[in-house]
Amino acid sequence: MPAAGGKPALGIIVPVLNEGPTVMESLQALSGLRRRGAEVIVVDGGSHDDTLARATPLADRVLISERGRAAQLNTGAHIARARVLLFLHADTRLPANADRLVNRALADTGHVWGRFDICIKGGAVLLPVIAWMMNHRSRLTSIATGDQAIFVTRRAFNQIGGFPPQALMEDIALSYRLKALSRPACLRQRVTTSGRRWDENGALRTVFLMWTLRLAYFCGISPARLARWYNRTRFI
Repeated sequence: MPAAGGKPALGIIVPVLNEGPTVMESLQALSGLRRRGAEVIVVDGGSHDDTLARATPLADRVLISERGRAAQLNTGAHIARARVLLFLHADTRLPANADRLVNRALADTGHVWGRFDICIKGGAVLLPVIAWMMNHRSRLTSIATGDQAIFVTRRAFNQIGGFPPQALMEDIALSYRLKALSRPACLRQRVTTSGRRWDENGALRTVFLMWTLRLAYFCGISPARLARWYNRTRFI
């Protein structure tokens, strides 16, 4: 339902890059939220396939921006009209009532941001354990990952200056900025994300890589250097 003044209560921003085979399914999953007044903004980072053509009929706005998740998310946030922003990976599915859950969490608790628990869908037997670890680590540290569908009031997002312009770990950097304003609302309702990278590259190997990158980031290694390392591993 639109907020007062005709503006949407929730703006969902989806960064994409060469998502042609799956982008229609991703956006069709948001159709119920759109019918209730949420706006859906797709930001393409320079796809070479038919992502734009497939996304256009299923979104309120489709934009092209500089490649990079932080840049794409900031571009979408800049033109969104909603009072609450939700940043959604293209391979993550929201609960059907995500708009109500988000607005209730922000209205009832006084938090200015939050995230969902996560369920990872795939074949690797360790995926439920990995999801459990991610959810509990996030509760303990007040740090969210992009897979958990971070949401934030526009006022708070503007106050911290949005996502920092970095090549990797933009979700962690955003979390650090936001938790200076409030602890996150940690919703126990789950988003479902693809376990493709764990299935294709091995669950333990992927966990080791991600923890190594995170530790290196905390030790001061630049996100640009980490991104080059990440890309060389050929993990998706």
